[in-house]
Amino acid sequence: MSVQIWHNPRCSKSRTTLALLQDRGIDPEIIDYRKTPPDESALREALAKLGRTPIEIMRSGDKLFKELGLSKTDDPDVLIRAMAEHPMLIERPIVLANGKAAIGRPPESVLDIL
Repeated sequence: MSVQIWHNPRCSKSRTTLALLQDRGIDPEIIDYRKTPPDESALREALAKLGRTPIEIMRSGDKLFKELGLSKTDDPDVLIRAMAEHPMLIERPIVLANGKAAIGRPPESVLDIL
């Protein structure tokens, strides 16, 4: 089984989700999305697998969201572009496996797609 995690090692939820996977014998491909951000196409693919809208996977309470003048009512394309350009806006972690995706909040929620 191929499992990928969009990971931020500074985030406790991301670290806990990674540990949860590893404790179950899963060695995921770890993508530090701060260093290797997903492009717009990868974000659209993840959104389709998550069954969510762009704003639902954004850290809209983050200072950067406000600094960029973004709004929860912005066009989805604007929000996707913002996440591609500023990956810290992406809610973390996101785990992709078996053609599905889940946000690790809480970390145990990713178990449903394994």
